[in-house]
Amino acid sequence: MASRSRGSIPEALDAAKRHAVERFLPAPGKSARRVVHRVSADPRHNLVGVGVGAKIVKSKMTGRPSVRLYVARKLHKDLVPEALRLPPHIDGIDTDVIEIGRLRAQAMSARRRHRPAKPGCSIGFALEGGHAELLMAGTFGAVVSRASSKFILSNNHVLAYENELPIGTRIYQPGLLDHGDPDADAIARLFRFIPLSVSEPNRVDCAIAEILEPGLTGASVMAKVGKLASPEPIDAVEGMAVKKIGRGSGYTLGNVFDVSATVTLDYELGSLSFVDQILIRGASGAFSEYGDSGALVVDVDSRRATGLLIGGNVEYAVANHFDDVLEGLEVSLVT
Repeated sequence: MASRSRGSIPEALDAAKRHAVERFLPAPGKSARRVVHRVSADPRHNLVGVGVGAKIVKSKMTGRPSVRLYVARKLHKDLVPEALRLPPHIDGIDTDVIEIGRLRAQAMSARRRHRPAKPGCSIGFALEGGHAELLMAGTFGAVVSRASSKFILSNNHVLAYENELPIGTRIYQPGLLDHGDPDADAIARLFRFIPLSVSEPNRVDCAIAEILEPGLTGASVMAKVGKLASPEPIDAVEGMAVKKIGRGSGYTLGNVFDVSATVTLDYELGSLSFVDQILIRGASGAFSEYGDSGALVVDVDSRRATGLLIGGNVEYAVANHFDDVLEGLEVSLVT
């Protein structure tokens, strides 16, 4: 199976993936209580995502396309009652059951103050009232523009607290978890976010905050990513080498594992479904950690943006396709 972008997935393979989502992936909703050392054999509780890609046999990629069934924990078939076993084929296409663990929105870990603030560094909001003691920080993803205005781009859950914050809320660099000063470190105001839905599938987790003064930010990503080659994003392709810098784990390298995954992520709102996502596997260790939410994912070869990181776990990261983010927010990338 040749490496594919999401636009070149055959209709039969894409249809089989959709059927798998409808049959096996649990509906989004409030998070179930997690019990340590307890694993359900029922796919409604164990399946966390569905995607497409080359079938893996004995740790090696084959040339056969498959519908990938991503599970929190892969169990030996003897432990799974026959009625609950995932099928070896869907619509005549092979399936591949792959353990990736549970996926979570990511946001945490201390970073310094930067002026000008650059993509890759710590940002965040301040809560008031009964939640004033809660401190957070996520990652400044990129600088984007609309007409003559420029904005910080990151996730909804990094800039808008999962739909909760009013437009105009101040955004700080560094985030308060990283010792940001509410009296001195405001660099932007929340301008717009794409609402996150508990009941309907999501495609993006993104928001923008208008930069208060031109000199407060720069568009070039922090080292070792640096200046992008073009403001035009590039389509993610299975196997593509990618890099990112985020406030949680810093600079990391990885490879695109899936370009059209439907996954469930744990948020404060509940278990949210995301469709048509990029899955990334770290080249050496984790690609992302808590605090990396909002980081820009960049193609190593072309030095162009391909994704916006929203969450993951120690082995896999989840990112929105970057052109979906730009289109949803009606903005352009600034380089």
